[in-house]
Amino acid sequence: MAESVNKALLVDRLALRLNVTKKAAGEALEAIVDEIQKSVAKGDKVAISGFGVFEKTDRAARVGRNPQTGATVKIKATSVPKFRAGAEFKNAVAGRRKPAVKKAAPAAKKAAPAKKAAPAAKKAAPAAKKAAPAKKAAPAKKR
Repeated sequence: MAESVNKALLVDRLALRLNVTKKAAGEALEAIVDEIQKSVAKGDKVAISGFGVFEKTDRAARVGRNPQTGATVKIKATSVPKFRAGAEFKNAVAGRRKPAVKKAAPAAKKAAPAKKAAPAAKKAAPAAKKAAPAKKAAPAKKR
């Protein structure tokens, strides 16, 4: 059975993944949720690429029925939040693509590969120049 992820567990996972304190992860999560709620309440769309779109939709006033008594009930017009999942999110849920998991690495480890890659690029450039003339083919002879 699938595990239910509540806010506390989500904060724990964020803290671990981002290598920050639980307090910082909790504040970040709260800030994101708060900004989404404020923007949608104003009527703005919040689009998170690959994840989905949050937006406000209006429901018109209508007449409904009380299921117990069958009596008609007037339902007032209201606004509700709406979420549409993005393509990457849909694919991840459907199992067609695994969700991208990026692990936070210390800054020192990120800088080291960049320095090593630069000399390799310089060495690769002369090799490419030597290979370029060999690519030209001789014109075909006609008989």
